[in-house]
Amino acid sequence: MADDLYGTAEHRAFREAVRRFVEAELRPRAREFDRMGRIDKALYRRMGELGMLGLRYDERWGGAGLDWSYTAVLFEELARCDNAGVALGISVQTDMATPSLHQFGSDALRQKYLVPAIAGEMVAAIAVTEPGAGSDVAGIKTRAVRDGDDWVIRGSKLYITNAATADWLCLLAVTDPAAGYAGFSQIVVPTDAPGFRYELLDKIGNWGSDTGQLFLDDVRVPVSHTIGEIGRGFQQQMVQFQDERLVACVSSVASSFELWEQTTRWCRERTLFGKALAEMQVTQFTLVELLTQLTAARELTHACIRKRIAGEDAKLEISMAKLFCGRTVRAVADACIQLHGGFGYMKESAAGRAFVDSRLMSIGGGADETMIQYAAKLLGL
Repeated sequence: MADDLYGTAEHRAFREAVRRFVEAELRPRAREFDRMGRIDKALYRRMGELGMLGLRYDERWGGAGLDWSYTAVLFEELARCDNAGVALGISVQTDMATPSLHQFGSDALRQKYLVPAIAGEMVAAIAVTEPGAGSDVAGIKTRAVRDGDDWVIRGSKLYITNAATADWLCLLAVTDPAAGYAGFSQIVVPTDAPGFRYELLDKIGNWGSDTGQLFLDDVRVPVSHTIGEIGRGFQQQMVQFQDERLVACVSSVASSFELWEQTTRWCRERTLFGKALAEMQVTQFTLVELLTQLTAARELTHACIRKRIAGEDAKLEISMAKLFCGRTVRAVADACIQLHGGFGYMKESAAGRAFVDSRLMSIGGGADETMIQYAAKLLGL
């Protein structure tokens, strides 16, 4: 799909490199990752070798120093791997758990945790959501109490992607209950610390990524593991959410384009009442309407990317994009199941998998209702 975001020879070469990687090393293992319920760490190391895990990060830390257009290319191509869970796990590494560390962390902390994450030698997870606090981030209860030069952390985190795979967490905790929004801090927590454990959860979709509940029972980490300033964690997490939401838009829409193309081929090959399903007007109307919605979602996402590249505030546009993309990809998956008939209801069907995978888009990283509320606030309504 032509787009002025990707007009250079460098973009084309990068896209071809990612596509070769996906076709050779991801797509053939798509169902294997589902059975494993996670991505093996060797895959992260391979992506680190190929320079895919730190595209926008400074070269000083092993990154490529590129802009958001390359992130878009990466996740458009990862969408071709036929496993949304794999793309999800990778996006946690690149755009959910590491942006704050790159932007706000100390040099020592970056050297110890960001450099190996970019190299694929360490896997990261973002630990914000709790049993009693999802989209209401300020409602978290996990406490980090200072004891000399250490934080002692007690609490629980829920629905955490990469729970079983992660070597370290970017964890949001309450460090001063009386300080309101200034009472939160982001802390790097190594998962081999005494007092840390996890339990895996059984999801309805995105089977290729591991998701679990984390338990922190007086986990002790140095205060020097604080990302940025103590008390700035809430604000830093709000910044980090913008990367998470935007990459979710890119990935989900690209996956839906892939599904639309597969469904169109199915409709051309499938016969019904003596003619191809694609020759029926009702099918043609459906396919055109779906493509129209997907194109609109992609263009809205690209508008957000252009603002990010220009260094402009895109919080409003990203909120609207996540809302619209979430609704769009769910509608596309539902319609594609219908066009596949009984086969669409099977787990082996791409449409069936997309139906349960896409549902997360309107929940994770801020529910649709939260996006609406946040956009209204930004608009001064």
